[in-house]
Amino acid sequence: MLTEAEFRTDALQPGDRFAGWQQYMNNMIAPMEITSSHADDFWADHRLLRIEDTLLWPARLHASCFRRTPRLIRQSDPGLLHMTLVLPGSGAMHVEQGRVRSAVEAHDLYFLDTSRPSGVWTDGEPIVGVGVDIPRSLLPLPMDTCLDEVLGRRLSGRHGFGALLTQFVTHLVDRAEEYGPADVARLHRVLLDLAAGALAGELDRETALPPEARTGNLVLAIRSFIGSNFHDPGLTPGTVAAAHYISTRQLHRLFHREGTTVATLIRSRRLERARLDLADPRLVDTPVQTIAARCGFGAPAHFSRVFRAAQGMSPRDYREARLRERTDPAR
Repeated sequence: MLTEAEFRTDALQPGDRFAGWQQYMNNMIAPMEITSSHADDFWADHRLLRIEDTLLWPARLHASCFRRTPRLIRQSDPGLLHMTLVLPGSGAMHVEQGRVRSAVEAHDLYFLDTSRPSGVWTDGEPIVGVGVDIPRSLLPLPMDTCLDEVLGRRLSGRHGFGALLTQFVTHLVDRAEEYGPADVARLHRVLLDLAAGALAGELDRETALPPEARTGNLVLAIRSFIGSNFHDPGLTPGTVAAAHYISTRQLHRLFHREGTTVATLIRSRRLERARLDLADPRLVDTPVQTIAARCGFGAPAHFSRVFRAAQGMSPRDYREARLRERTDPAR
């Protein structure tokens, strides 16, 4: 499990909740002025995930205003690039840094530099989102990269690297329990590469990324594409390469460096989904061949052979074994 802490205002006395929230945020993130028209009946629910030197913090809270002032920056400057992903259920957020002011809504992103004055607030509606704080020095971008064109601006979380970054961040906060200490370094590298890719793409300066980061971003994009399209029986290395405007030879070369093949990734993703569906008691009446077809497998006989080779038993036997485990308390 990723390192995690939690803060809930309902664990405090009503009169202490807003002050407790202010102190918590100042200690855990960075000193800031926090005000709210709901200070007398304030509520907040905040989790903190630490992945090496990077923090992710999903939060739900009453409408608030956050400001980093020059005085507070002089008091403490953690040197972070802050990102917020706004989630459904949040009110529209107003963001300003420097001369830039933006309105940001659900499925949008924005970046702020903690070394510069900034403000974020909503007009009376709750805030629902995920904050990400990354040490600026860790991003795989050249040191002379100017982010002025991006800071404080509304970025889409639905397209390009913004979508990949959104998917990765929401997956991490929703399924943090699936990862252990051995996964942290890899997760950290992926998060940094995706954040850098989103920034470089917005600046239209993809060439500013080091070659290894560009290659890493392309591999991540291809993996995400496979994860979204594995159910298509027509998905092949050729169609994957065409979707990313590279040759099949280039594609194979990319994944040879990763120690695998695209065909293996497609098959593994399909088998992973099939295993989950076969073990799902809600799908016990769904025929095996229907599950196979939903997972992108063509002929049922082919699915059975591939599944048996991976699991050491037929799909039907696997289903029965998993369902017995769920119903037999002695197992």
